[in-house]
Amino acid sequence: MHFDAYDLNAAIYDEMFLPDGTPRAHCRALYDTLCQLSAEELNAIQERVTHSFSTEGITFTVYGDDEADERIIPIDCVPRLLSAAEWRHLESGLTQRIAALNRFLEDVYGEASIIADGVIPADVVRGCPQYRLEMRGVSVPHGTWVAVCGTDLVRTLDDGFVVLEDNLRVPSGVSYMIANRKVVKTSLRRLYRSCRVREVEHYGQVLLQTLRDLAPEGCTDPCIVLLTPGVYNSAFYEHMFLAYEIGASLVEGRDLLVNDGFVYMRTTTGLRRVDVIYRRVDDDFLDPLVFRPDSLLGVPGLLHAFKRGNVALANAPGTGVADDKSVYAYVPDMIRYYLGEEPILANVPTHLCRRPEDLEYTLDNLENLVVKQVGESGGYGMLIGPHATPAERTAYAEAVRANPANFISQPTLSLSRAPCFIEGRAEPRHVDLRPFVLHGQKTRIVPGAFCRVALRRGSLVVNSSQGGGGKDLWVLED
Repeated sequence: MHFDAYDLNAAIYDEMFLPDGTPRAHCRALYDTLCQLSAEELNAIQERVTHSFSTEGITFTVYGDDEADERIIPIDCVPRLLSAAEWRHLESGLTQRIAALNRFLEDVYGEASIIADGVIPADVVRGCPQYRLEMRGVSVPHGTWVAVCGTDLVRTLDDGFVVLEDNLRVPSGVSYMIANRKVVKTSLRRLYRSCRVREVEHYGQVLLQTLRDLAPEGCTDPCIVLLTPGVYNSAFYEHMFLAYEIGASLVEGRDLLVNDGFVYMRTTTGLRRVDVIYRRVDDDFLDPLVFRPDSLLGVPGLLHAFKRGNVALANAPGTGVADDKSVYAYVPDMIRYYLGEEPILANVPTHLCRRPEDLEYTLDNLENLVVKQVGESGGYGMLIGPHATPAERTAYAEAVRANPANFISQPTLSLSRAPCFIEGRAEPRHVDLRPFVLHGQKTRIVPGAFCRVALRRGSLVVNSSQGGGGKDLWVLED
């Protein structure tokens, strides 16, 4: 693999190369190995990676207007590397961030001091569709509203690592992190050993310990289940994978029932009490007696059992208020307010269109901004101004004017790029990363991430549903 025609751009941070084209110190071994491999050898490795995902059924589902399309996630065989010092910085920042987010959730469903003290407006919180009145006054084990968080990070040339968003409801993608590692590690075993890469395969054990931390008081051997919406969910592969990894039963709502304030699982030998539910079902569908009455995915009476402390839910209902894109803008203030610390990881500068001056700025600068709907995810409902046509910007501006509170805008970031093996040669592609932060009695972070990559040339959208793919992230020892 040769880098002679590799397109270095001085305005964009490259994950492997310094601006003068010299490999970064922690990437030298990877660079040397890639240079020694022929295009045919790399093709064989890439085909092995792709074939592995295909044979193991590692898929995701894209929902179109008429039908659901199940696809194999594209994986690039060239790993992305982080030095030990870079990872320590991220680990510290993520630990700080989840502490503040959990404190925020405990507060806004309790005394709401942060609102009373004027740090965040009441309407931003209580006007959020994900704010659940039903959770007011609820106590959760160890103050852990968010047990599993997938935080999306990007790196820019000027600002270093910044947080793009926090995924606190039912974050997905960790199975891809582990599957990527398994196949790339096998294909580049000698390089993997020489780089002294930190392991991620024990994620299941760490997740299990986190869930055990949340068990009701006095429960020493908790029964843990993973609640899935079923086989038609886009992340069903991951649900199966994680249930196996943690030794939990994979259940649907119809497999559970509530009796006398306790949750039970139907088994072939009778009912078995359930202590912890790792739920991958959205709030709206979780309990038809409380949320959507037409839901067939949830468990009637589940919220009652949860409120009584007879079952733990990870994550707790109502956590979505903390990953609303308007609330995101206030996370640095949360860190200062609850922890008395300066944020280690910065946010992307964010304009809230609910503010008249921010709305005016957004509409005047649409061609330079990324505009997002506050409740959307997966790259949907978004305008990337520089890549949009005048007609698209005009239509989007009308939607923003009609409902300003539903939109935020941010500068178009120059996401860092990493080398990928594209059509037989090395080409740079934009990347982000999603580490998974686990919080029970303490915070635990496995040293790795689902590294997403925008495989379309020039694209900034890394979401699998929008043409993105993945690659393995190697965190190196000191």
